[in-house]
Amino acid sequence: MTDEYMWGAEYTFNIDHGYFEALARGWRAGILTPEDYYNLCQCETLEDLKLHLTSTDYGNFLQEEKSPLAVSTIDDKLKGKMVTEFKHIRSQAVAPLSTFMDFITFGYMIDNVILLLIGTRNKREMSELLPKCHPLGMFDEIGVVTVASTPGELYSCVLKDTPLGPFMAKCLKAPDLDELNIEIIRNTLFKEYLESFYNFCQSIGGGTADTMGKILQFEADRRALNITINSFGTELAAQKEERAKLYPLIGDFFPHGLLGLKDCDDIESVQGVLAKFPQYECLFENVGDDMGDKTFEDRCYEMEVRLNEESFEQQFHFGVFYSLIKLKEQEARNIVWISECIAQSHKSKIENYITIFATKG
Repeated sequence: MTDEYMWGAEYTFNIDHGYFEALARGWRAGILTPEDYYNLCQCETLEDLKLHLTSTDYGNFLQEEKSPLAVSTIDDKLKGKMVTEFKHIRSQAVAPLSTFMDFITFGYMIDNVILLLIGTRNKREMSELLPKCHPLGMFDEIGVVTVASTPGELYSCVLKDTPLGPFMAKCLKAPDLDELNIEIIRNTLFKEYLESFYNFCQSIGGGTADTMGKILQFEADRRALNITINSFGTELAAQKEERAKLYPLIGDFFPHGLLGLKDCDDIESVQGVLAKFPQYECLFENVGDDMGDKTFEDRCYEMEVRLNEESFEQQFHFGVFYSLIKLKEQEARNIVWISECIAQSHKSKIENYITIFATKG
């Protein structure tokens, strides 16, 4: 991409995308504050929590829900509000923002496909599984995912003509859809997706390439860590070459860190690899299994939040749209966690949430 084009893109950004960026930054300003979280943690019932949320940007989004309020209802309504905001922008966006937002949905499509494959394998009914699918990951052919018995059928009969088709084309070697092969398909799809999304963002250049580059590189490294750790005690642990083929090739781990992870046999060896990447040493800091301890997943979420907060420090780029979705998802996890603690009268760990924009400016 030429310098001349990049300058033009920066100066003309507001013509096509400025209104939507302003919307996203406005919704970012409505992210719950530390004071909001403090007040939520003081609630004794879910009705109290519902009342407090009316004083935030969530407004009366729960007003039509009857008592007693269920945590699952809160979760569904939070997700619904986020999806409505996303679709409001996507329905009016023009290229390349429209394509960028489509890329965001591809990750949810993959999650939905894998959920249906696992559910079908466990003899769950489609009527039970479809409501659990994420609304941003729905597509016309999703209802027939369960007819596939092999990766080849999944590709030719279901996914070939969907946005996931090019990714699924790399998953055709497995003979069937057993538990291990479904996990291999999941990780292969995400590898292809992340690399494709990364390359698209780099082709846009400017702030989008910078902010999304960092975010997607972290996501790639997180997936490499999860693939390695989750393989311990499974067939995949002994198939190190096959495991290594699942690692995305765009993160900070590429190439030397991935070579180290390929040979890991336990958590200690993974930590040995991370010691060579100071930015990731915090992922195992004070991690434990006791009450109040942070988990590896918690540390990853914390780093993800910090990276997505940084998107809003620059202007004239698409990263804010991705980051807003991810921060809203974390906010929803926070609210659901607090709601669960209140509903179960188990408030000793109620403050185990991740604050977003702790110092909002």
